[in-house]
Amino acid sequence: MEQVTITRASDKDAQQLTCLCQASSSYQGVYAEAISTVELTAGYIAEHLVFRAVDQDAGLLGFYSLIREPPELDMLFVADEAQGRGVGRLLVDHMIEQSRQIGLTGVRVVSHPPAEGFYRRVGARRIGTVPANPPVTTWERPELWFMVT
Repeated sequence: MEQVTITRASDKDAQQLTCLCQASSSYQGVYAEAISTVELTAGYIAEHLVFRAVDQDAGLLGFYSLIREPPELDMLFVADEAQGRGVGRLLVDHMIEQSRQIGLTGVRVVSHPPAEGFYRRVGARRIGTVPANPPVTTWERPELWFMVT
């Protein structure tokens, strides 16, 4: 695996993170509406724990955002060209370590349905289903939980 560095995002990263979200091929078709209005703002980045993964050339590979209260992994995106290279697993491992450091005992994830398998492979367990919430989401979403030990 290539060298990957995970660092705290700053307000200067907001536009690049937003673009990565909106360019995700995982959110096409029926799922496109869920991210069409997503915008990571400087305020969002300041309020939440947002970390970005970059390669040795400072190219953005992915990011996650962790809400402290109630504890929830709000977003995790890996650039299309970086998928399948372990970046998502590194981001989840980092999120769990950050959660541990701030005293969380677990983290909720309301998953994009196609991502459920990924979250389960990296240690989350399914705890339920979140019903559709039109017009933003017109489908049920898996609810998962990461134990932080």
